[in-house]
Amino acid sequence: MSIVHVSDCFLPRLGGIEVQVAGLAEAQRRAGAEVHVITATRAATRPPGYTVHPVAMPFGPPIHLRAGHHLDRLLGSLGADVVYVHVGAVSPFAWSGIRSALELGLPTVAVVHSMWDPAVRWCYRALDRVDGWSRSPLVLAAVSTAAAARVRSALPGEVFVVPNGVTPALWRGIPAQRSGGPVHVVSVGRLASRKQPLHLLAVLREVSSAVGGVRATLAGDGPEMGAVRRYVRRHGMDWVRLPGRLDREAVSRLLASADVFVNPTVCEAFGLATLEARTAGVPVVARPGTGVADFVRDGVEGLLSDDLAAALVRLVSDRGLRARMAAHNRTTDPPCTWPRVLAALDACRERAAVLAGAGLSGGGRRGRG
Repeated sequence: MSIVHVSDCFLPRLGGIEVQVAGLAEAQRRAGAEVHVITATRAATRPPGYTVHPVAMPFGPPIHLRAGHHLDRLLGSLGADVVYVHVGAVSPFAWSGIRSALELGLPTVAVVHSMWDPAVRWCYRALDRVDGWSRSPLVLAAVSTAAAARVRSALPGEVFVVPNGVTPALWRGIPAQRSGGPVHVVSVGRLASRKQPLHLLAVLREVSSAVGGVRATLAGDGPEMGAVRRYVRRHGMDWVRLPGRLDREAVSRLLASADVFVNPTVCEAFGLATLEARTAGVPVVARPGTGVADFVRDGVEGLLSDDLAAALVRLVSDRGLRARMAAHNRTTDPPCTWPRVLAALDACRERAAVLAGAGLSGGGRRGRG
């Protein structure tokens, strides 16, 4: 089995798409497939075991002005049995990958990794009118039920769900090290406005005022780091630690010391860091109606509420509830282990192979860039 992934971004960039594509490639390699990754990321990481093909400009963002030309050549030479194209909100390199794969008659699956807002959905409707995705043998998937609903409202037809994957043993290797001191609230993620770190700090202030005896760690880096630091100083929140971006081992140690993990994001397509925390045995507080709801049930693995402060106060105040959720999370695998992810992806591949074999029209050939 020869598999090709096409993604605008790849390691060493860190984000949901980059980490998931690398995880998929490694899991498929271990399952015996020949795996290739084509990316517009310069100086892309080249892990052992599969081949990474950078198609990148010497400067600027991960795009290429002649992406179609290079993708036609690569996809035509690799003998792929299936092409998985990974799409965010605006993904010009991935769009070129879809065009090339469809025009070459290859079974093609587009996996959406973001929550499309109304403007993005309008953009994809316009793109569909030009490229004819809904009239082609393209199979659509998304990383969560919530993200799939957004895709379905923009592009007609079936949308599969292919979640991000996790290896439970990697997140349960360090025994829980929760102290008897202040309740430790943890969040891990990019400090960008769409992730709402400043709102999280406001929530933490409210919780501290209501119950006291809390400490918090916000791990991650990004454009909002300066604003986050200023907020912490301005409000005297010396009980909040900002360690910056951590590697996987450091995140594992942090989660082992956590009593509660919180994800404040309203438009969270999946929440890989949240899945890792839940797998490590940490009760989760997050929003309902996001991708987190696919692996965190309200009252079981954590609390799902639009009132994050109230949910946090409840968990901070109820040690017994925290203990029950932590024990459940640490001993029960989430529905996102790699075998289940690969099975979902195989279902997409089989459907794409049927559609490609039926010779459905891709909406006409386009000139290549």
